[in-house]
Amino acid sequence: MDSQENVMVINAYAAFEPGGQFEHFSYDPGEIGPHEVEIEVRSCGVCHSDLSMWQNEWGIAEYPFVGGHEIAGVVASVGNLVENVKAGDKVGLGWQKGYCNTCNQCLGGDHNLCTEQQGTIIGHFGGFAERVRAQDTSVIKIPESFDLNLVGPLLCGGITVFNPLIQYEIKPTSRVAVIGIGGLGHLALQFARAWGCEVTALTSKSKMDEARHLGAHHCLDSRNPEEIAGAQGHFDLVISTVNVAMDWNALVATLKPKGRLHFVGIVEKPLEVAALPMIMQQNSISGSPVGSPATLNTMMEFAARHDIRPVTESFKFEEINQAFEHLESGKARYRIVLVR
Repeated sequence: MDSQENVMVINAYAAFEPGGQFEHFSYDPGEIGPHEVEIEVRSCGVCHSDLSMWQNEWGIAEYPFVGGHEIAGVVASVGNLVENVKAGDKVGLGWQKGYCNTCNQCLGGDHNLCTEQQGTIIGHFGGFAERVRAQDTSVIKIPESFDLNLVGPLLCGGITVFNPLIQYEIKPTSRVAVIGIGGLGHLALQFARAWGCEVTALTSKSKMDEARHLGAHHCLDSRNPEEIAGAQGHFDLVISTVNVAMDWNALVATLKPKGRLHFVGIVEKPLEVAALPMIMQQNSISGSPVGSPATLNTMMEFAARHDIRPVTESFKFEEINQAFEHLESGKARYRIVLVR
């Protein structure tokens, strides 16, 4: 074990029922495992997925619930077989805290698709705490140029919209549209612009100026059918970050031949899409979750090189209940971060 000892009690904030107030909570993490890393949490994003888990919208939350999966901090201690990080390193941890490391997905580098993956806040205590533990594979180093108070949202929201650029080999010459300029969309605009793409924001008129500031070359009113129809056959990739139903057939019609409509926002209603136009244009509909540790590392390097940063609002950890009220109100612009 590293010379710095791991703590035997971790102090955190937990909700004891769906939607309940976060209160002080302590737990014993036990002895650190040989491949575990203990992170001293300096900041932690509050993602909409934390809200969904807190309210048990997906029916998988366990209580007491300690959320927080956009974690930035420094390594406090490591297990005796950990080699990728050491005490004092600036590190991050996202939605997944561990993998089996032996399945075909893991061996092929697609750890984020591992069927035995461990969610940081699913059946485990997350980063709304002084410290958190995770498997070494899931812990990534943070470039020195990054302010730890800004890193968190990249580890979930950022990787969610960056991953499709890698997975589908998007070219700098591609035309990319982003639906929804919120917690995910405002990062998607920045990544796609820095990637070299021609970027279009599909958003409300009230957000168009900000969308251009974030990287959009063009803006279309997502509520205006005529403007959407005017983009027929234009895009190589349309990334949907929203959780509401839209006219998906009209959006498929904006794709070039072999173009792709890709979902990273969770739309609860089944998609209604006509097959024939997709067949004739060889279009695709797809979705993806976060990204592998390797892709996370690539994203962090790319974000550091191109100065990509989330737009955040900060609350102190002890203001966690106010932070959740602000997120639930829908007024967050665009990501909330708890800081010390």
